[in-house]
Amino acid sequence: MTEKKRQKPDGRKLNIMVVNDDGITSRGLRELVDALSAYANIYVCAPDGQHSGASQSLTLTEPIRVYDFDYPGAVSAYAVTGTPTDCTKVGLQFYKDRGIEMDMVYSGINIGSNFGKDTLYSGTIGAAMEAALSNVRAVAVSVDSHSATHFEVACEVAVSVIDKSMNELTPDTILNINAPDLPPEEVKGIRYTALGNRFYIDKFIPVESEEGDSYMLDGAPIDLNDVEEKYDVTATWDNYVSITPLQFDYTAHDMISKVASWGLELSAHADSGEQDENGQNRRVPE
Repeated sequence: MTEKKRQKPDGRKLNIMVVNDDGITSRGLRELVDALSAYANIYVCAPDGQHSGASQSLTLTEPIRVYDFDYPGAVSAYAVTGTPTDCTKVGLQFYKDRGIEMDMVYSGINIGSNFGKDTLYSGTIGAAMEAALSNVRAVAVSVDSHSATHFEVACEVAVSVIDKSMNELTPDTILNINAPDLPPEEVKGIRYTALGNRFYIDKFIPVESEEGDSYMLDGAPIDLNDVEEKYDVTATWDNYVSITPLQFDYTAHDMISKVASWGLELSAHADSGEQDENGQNRRVPE
């Protein structure tokens, strides 16, 4: 790639922070930093170990450590003993304290996909969502294999969305990119998708432990042959990249009126209120 630093309207180069959930020594993080560093100033803030499945959890019951880490391709890097979401919060705060405002946050490249209901458990998505909560545009990137070796397409798409994300993506929306673990010539293209249902046949299985009865969750996703093409879960199955816009608003907006129509009341105010146009009680002053 030809080096071309993206710029803000004021001529300043973009500042991009890269986080992940696989840990600061993960190959996926290294590949993403290498790709993005040709286009922006890169700052890293990542866990010092594996934190897959951490979702958007925070460390609240114990202190975390934050220490400088020598990271090739990055202007600066921190390793953090906390969760991926801790890393997003720490990085945005610590770099801001140094006078560095982030224009975007990238989370990944995750080793393994983040489709459908997986997004609710994913530390990769959680770290990106935390950026969105902080009003910073964010992109999550994953490769669909837990032994991934091909990161070229994921990196290409990650770079290609920089300008559009900056100019057209609202800060409360993240892009969730999933690429197949294939060489570029075998990837058919890009699909723009919705979250699909991804169900697992899983269970806790016993494992040996000196501490007594111990178990680990194990399992595999069900067959995807009958899932429609419009969903993310079938894209990499068909050798496509999927791009899905996600928001942190969990509200089922079309159900608010339905739930309001149930006519639930507090007994103390059953006869002392009126209902508004949505069927909800409006308190009448006594």
